[in-house]
Amino acid sequence: MDPDVSRETQALARRYRLPAAAPLEKLLEALEREPAAPTTVRSGLPALRTHIADSLAGLEVEEIRGAHAIADIGAGAGFPGLALAAALPTTRVDLIESVHRKAEAIERLAAAAALTNAHTVAMRSEQWASHNGRNAYDAVTSRAVGPLPVLLEYGAPLLRSGGTLVAWKGGRDHDDEAAAAVAARILGMQRRLLQPVTPYEGSRERHLHVYLKVRDTPERFPRRAGMAAKRPLAR
Repeated sequence: MDPDVSRETQALARRYRLPAAAPLEKLLEALEREPAAPTTVRSGLPALRTHIADSLAGLEVEEIRGAHAIADIGAGAGFPGLALAAALPTTRVDLIESVHRKAEAIERLAAAAALTNAHTVAMRSEQWASHNGRNAYDAVTSRAVGPLPVLLEYGAPLLRSGGTLVAWKGGRDHDDEAAAAVAARILGMQRRLLQPVTPYEGSRERHLHVYLKVRDTPERFPRRAGMAAKRPLAR
């Protein structure tokens, strides 16, 4: 491994008080070796910062650190879910990804990095919430998936009462936040925190939007697949 990457990985482990950096290093190595990884950022410092450091910013939210079960919705290339699984080895992390080639790549990455607590769910989050996933998680994470009202509708049915949704976003969008406030009230959610984060030196305009499930989500949610994006609740 590149010495600069190794040093920065070690620094991340110290920053977040992780017992070891080795699981993060194994994940980076697996990502570099995976030919079908659904991302163009696969190696070196760019991969470390874009995927690992950005994902670990979620550990600044205490509910993520304390979760026994996390669902990562729209997992894509496997982040933040795989990085959180590496950092929290006693936490079950289910990575929900409906595109099968991406889900298969996530499975290979988890196996190559020996992340036995990471599991792939190859279906839409709405489908999973209608099956075993409803009210099953302490925390739901999502990075670069969609507008906040849509993420709330995907995530709320998956959360236990008192559970937490954490959405990774860039610069603030006040229209999106206002629409999310409307959706949150309908879904039994409430914004707890808007936290600026700096995952790595030089990063700009990164925020974690944290919502708490304060009451049961109505049984009519989730709506059928695709409706959350086509007809957001705030409209």
